[in-house]
Amino acid sequence: MSWDFVVPVSLDDLLKSGAINQYVVQDVLSPKQLPSHLSSFKAALRSQGPLCVLEHFDTVYSVLQHSRTVDVALKEDTLEFLIQVVRGLSVSLPSLLMSGTLSAADRKQQLNAVKMSVFLLCKLTENLESDSCRESIVTAPSKGRKKEKASGKGLQQWDSERETVLQCLTQLLQLDIRSLWNLSLVEEEFVSCVTCCCYKLLENPTIGHMKNKPTRDAIIHVLGVMVKKYNHMLGACVKVIQLLQHFEQLSSVCAQAVSAWSSEYGVKAIVGEIMREIGQKSSDELAREGSGVKAFSSFLSELSTQVPEAMIPNISVLLTHLEGESACMRVAVCEVLGEVLVRVLSGDKLDDSGRADRDRFLDTLQEHIHDAHSHVRARVLQVYSRIVNSKALPLCRYTEVMELAVGRLGDKSVLVCKSAIQLLAAFIAHNPYSCKLSSVDLKKPLEKETAKLKEMRENMSEKAPVAVISAADLWAAMEPEVSHTVRSHLEVGSDAEREEDDEEEEEGVQDRSDRDTAIQIAQYLRHNKYRQAVRLCTQAHSLYPESPFFSALSDINQDTLLSTLASLFKGPEENQASEPVASDQPPTPQKEGGKEADDGKENELKKQEMLVQYLKDTESFALQVERAIAVINNMLYWKTTTVVQEAVQFCVTAREFSVADSVCGVRKMLPLVWSTDAAVKDAVVQAYRRLYLNPQGDSTRAKAQTLVESLSELMIDASVGTIQCLEEIVQEFFSNENALQASVVQVLWERFSGKRETSALHKRAAVLLLGMAARAEREVVLSNLDTLCSVALGEKVTEDYLLARDTVITITNITDHVRQSKGLPFRLPVDHHLFSCLTQAIADGVVLSDPHWQTFMEQAIRLIYFLAESPDKLCARLLQRSARLLLEQVTEGGEPNQSQISEGSQDSEQQVSCVSLAQLLSLCGAVAFWQVSHLERSVSTELRRRRGEKEEKEEKEKGPVGKNKEANDSCVEEELGLTGASAEDTEAEFIRKICETELLADGNMLSVFLPLLVKVCSSPGRYSHTQLTTAACLALSQYMMISPTVCKDNIRLLFTVLEKSSLPVVRANTIIALGDLTVRFPNILEPWTPNLYARLCDENASVRLTAITVLTQLVLKDVMKVKGQVSEVAVLLLDPEPHIASLALNFFNELSAKDNAIYNLLPDIISRLSDPERGMKEEDFNTIMKQLFSYITKERQTESLVEKLCQRFRTAKTERQWADLAVSLSLLSMCERGFKKLQECWDCYSDKLAEDAVYQPVLSIMAKLRRRAKPQFKAQVEEFEKKLTAVHSKGLENVENEEREQQLEEQTHSEKTQTPLPKSARRPTRGRGKSRKDESDLVTPKRSRARPKKVITFSSDEGEDEEDAVMTENETPKVTTPISRTRRTRLRH
Repeated sequence: MSWDFVVPVSLDDLLKSGAINQYVVQDVLSPKQLPSHLSSFKAALRSQGPLCVLEHFDTVYSVLQHSRTVDVALKEDTLEFLIQVVRGLSVSLPSLLMSGTLSAADRKQQLNAVKMSVFLLCKLTENLESDSCRESIVTAPSKGRKKEKASGKGLQQWDSERETVLQCLTQLLQLDIRSLWNLSLVEEEFVSCVTCCCYKLLENPTIGHMKNKPTRDAIIHVLGVMVKKYNHMLGACVKVIQLLQHFEQLSSVCAQAVSAWSSEYGVKAIVGEIMREIGQKSSDELAREGSGVKAFSSFLSELSTQVPEAMIPNISVLLTHLEGESACMRVAVCEVLGEVLVRVLSGDKLDDSGRADRDRFLDTLQEHIHDAHSHVRARVLQVYSRIVNSKALPLCRYTEVMELAVGRLGDKSVLVCKSAIQLLAAFIAHNPYSCKLSSVDLKKPLEKETAKLKEMRENMSEKAPVAVISAADLWAAMEPEVSHTVRSHLEVGSDAEREEDDEEEEEGVQDRSDRDTAIQIAQYLRHNKYRQAVRLCTQAHSLYPESPFFSALSDINQDTLLSTLASLFKGPEENQASEPVASDQPPTPQKEGGKEADDGKENELKKQEMLVQYLKDTESFALQVERAIAVINNMLYWKTTTVVQEAVQFCVTAREFSVADSVCGVRKMLPLVWSTDAAVKDAVVQAYRRLYLNPQGDSTRAKAQTLVESLSELMIDASVGTIQCLEEIVQEFFSNENALQASVVQVLWERFSGKRETSALHKRAAVLLLGMAARAEREVVLSNLDTLCSVALGEKVTEDYLLARDTVITITNITDHVRQSKGLPFRLPVDHHLFSCLTQAIADGVVLSDPHWQTFMEQAIRLIYFLAESPDKLCARLLQRSARLLLEQVTEGGEPNQSQISEGSQDSEQQVSCVSLAQLLSLCGAVAFWQVSHLERSVSTELRRRRGEKEEKEEKEKGPVGKNKEANDSCVEEELGLTGASAEDTEAEFIRKICETELLADGNMLSVFLPLLVKVCSSPGRYSHTQLTTAACLALSQYMMISPTVCKDNIRLLFTVLEKSSLPVVRANTIIALGDLTVRFPNILEPWTPNLYARLCDENASVRLTAITVLTQLVLKDVMKVKGQVSEVAVLLLDPEPHIASLALNFFNELSAKDNAIYNLLPDIISRLSDPERGMKEEDFNTIMKQLFSYITKERQTESLVEKLCQRFRTAKTERQWADLAVSLSLLSMCERGFKKLQECWDCYSDKLAEDAVYQPVLSIMAKLRRRAKPQFKAQVEEFEKKLTAVHSKGLENVENEEREQQLEEQTHSEKTQTPLPKSARRPTRGRGKSRKDESDLVTPKRSRARPKKVITFSSDEGEDEEDAVMTENETPKVTTPISRTRRTRLRH
């Protein structure tokens, strides 16, 4: 074979003659000739084998040249032939290569066959891949059968053939075919031909899908062989970077490929090369690439999860991106660091270098917890969560990272808050300290162990020899400084200075002996007072020349002074130290035993120190968790669902680890079971199931006891709202069939009945849980009524009214009102044992002074009306019996009062009588209230039920003839809307008539107590007892619910009590009662609305809290009209009580949801709050207005408010009012239309601009408009701003005069320069006088008196008479605008 095949860059290159002996295509076949020549190729393949490609290359080449015109089936057949050729070469070449006997001609022949077959196969594969992508794009919009038909043509087999092609290439390339080339140097074109085909396949948009995983793996293996055997590593690096830049979806595929090349093919250097390429990209390049940055980020993150070890050597090149502007790259680097820390740099077996890298990486992550970008902060917290979950965080960093995570709970980004909660939950779940994290429980053990450690240290310090440094060692340490002091003293100091120093010291030295002086010198030296020691030493020689201490100083110089000081400092110890010590002698057995004992004590001391440190770390960790709980508990009611879900999960985790105050979070999230968000509700239900309804135990009995115990702990001290929420979850537990139900019920009955010793609180919890179970299954309680009566409502009922109250609540759960069952009403006869127990307990309690009797009585009366067949008769007898008992008590107490007894006993008897009377009046009020409720709910429901049964019975009795006859009548009634209405109206009228005429008739027991109630309420001086007054006012309001007549007769009295009572509890109760009366009789209460709003200014916080709560409900439910008095609610936004302020804020938040409500009220609120008589501080006014104006978001509302506020400048009288109006204008989000309106209303406020308080806010409006204005509009704003500044600095009149003069000058100039008209044009018009000009026209005209402008007035500006509720008839408010309401047949309670 004389020619060589050179792999071309493009197909057309094979048509041109190149170098000598280079293969050139001789004949390009036409499409019609291709089938026959392909048949010849097929025959040759069978006969000659794979080398036939040398002869039939032109045939396949022609297929490639005509690829756009030939049929797809023809290309698929050609592909099949080429696959057979490559497979044939893969089979034949190994034996030839192994033999080593290939001649040069044979090697060239085999090489040409390999290059030709691989070239043709790769090019045809690329061609088919392009056709497949083109076909998928063309057929994508098709629908239905057209799509199926289009996709059914052509490339049916390509998806499966693609993998076959790659497998053939892998088999061939894995052989040692490099020996076919000279010097085993494979040409670059051959490598590019194979790799370009693979990269072309990778560009398929669906290559990352799961169905294409085999193809993806095959491509990676082919490229891996090319990288390892054919020197393609650099090319692969460049191509990976290019793929990431242009195809974002390939990030995970490229990461998988690089990981495989590094681990499976051993080319670890490729990881470093790619990391260096990415690390060297500047911020500008990353900013230009756009989507490529995301691909780089995802690639690095994915790669770090697969080969973290290979990334460590080159990770420094990535750290530069942490200082760059790309947040995505910072996220990627942080995730790489996290994976390295988890997978590589974790555990206790790290060397010093590994620990240093770990600490450095952790410091880097810690810095980016405060990154400028919220996405980076969130991902760093997530990385830390993974590190903590993997237990890769060193113990010494727990407290620090925990504190940072708690700080991120206040982040503005919701995602960061969510990630911080997850990290804190991970800290708790994987904490290395304790399974129970309670700082309270840890405090006592820590104090105990700390005291023990202190005692051990003291014992060790007493027994252990004190390590004393010898005087010689000390002198050696201080000798340089002493020598320097001596030298300076001898050389620098003059004789005069020495004499002065000697004189200063002489007086003190003369009184001492030589020994005392020597001791003083030694003390100076020990206290580092070298100068005083030297001075005293030189002076002592002159005083004691014969003293042995100073005899060496006969000749004073540096050496003698130093030796004297040394001998004085070291003393006789030097001689003792110089004695030889027999250290070579072996230690005695006693000494060895003592040494072992000392070592044991030292070990115990170290253990104790470690224990104390462990307890300190645990306590610090628990305190951080408790601090986090306080913040996360408030996040349970955020509007973001995901944050709420994470907060719920955190509370569950904290509760499982017994963190202090974790029960607060668990209880606080309980009301979320009523959430409208299904995800939040489900999260709460699942949390409670996990905490309380999935107990652990060896047996069913043990599980039931654990469940009851945990639920009981939750019930103790729980509020009414918490119990109601818990009912939903417990009811669901008992509604679903469960093996635990029977055991749980049995344990509850055992606790309640006393078979198991339990506390009173656990008894109450047990009976309430039984009531929750009864909501799902009535028989749980109904079959055990006798037990309930005997245990809680029997003879010992007076000992525990709280247990009796909870028992009554439990029994109430079996009534129809709670269960909302239909059909025949479930009621018990009047003579049932339950009612005799209830009436006995109520009547006996009237004459007692138990503080819990009131709540028991209210629940008992409610149960009687819900469950008894004739509750009115039962309650009438109860009232009569209670009144008789009270009279007997008064009679019995009257006899001792007549005798000579002390005043103290009289006061106590009167006190008892007042309490008993108060309890009787409370009973009367409760009976009156529930009697009305019984009529309007139970009786009305029963009447409707009976009417329905009667109508059904009549329809059955009537035949079809009767039905047809009444059909026309019913149609007419339906058209008129009277179907069923007349009957319901009749029933409602019947109920109303009973309430008005019969309930308070002379023969009714309720009527007896009404005069007494009125007398007690109207005579506060005579009846001054707090409980009596409170009960009487509440009972009177309940009586007023009976009929409009009673309400009208006593409404003035009730408002008098509201305003005049000195008791906050009375005022608060009266507000609640008036709220209910407003719902029931709105037309009667409507004139008294200002009196209700007046309570918002009450001096007592509890009264203000009640008032804002009641008014919020009335206004938001459209029961009460919203008027200008809402300004009182606005004042509460600054209330010192945070809860009241939050309720006021909630009021306006809800009110803003109503169309234009706040917009309509704002002018009136501003007028009322800026009234000089109110005297509100300017800062408070601004704060309130800032909140209220935040609800104005519509452009039309802003425009209208600008006009309204500007018009109010005319009626404002004081400078403070002007300032408030200007500030209000500045708070509006002004737009272009609002600016124009501000210009139009110039006359309203221009004369006030001289005041800084008006000028500055208006100027701030201009500044806001200028920021976001377009050029043309910006010019208008700037011009108007100049006008504002001119008026402020010069005054309005001066500016106006200047404008007039300027206008006049312009007018005069225009008249002078005007072109004169021809005579014909100047001829005067008939009937019009000749215009004349004289000198008077040039004079500045006087300001004409403008016509008075019409003053705009507002209804809220007019004075409103605030009526005081007093007992005079002429001051009683009159009904002005009755509220039309739909018929209300149900009583709100």
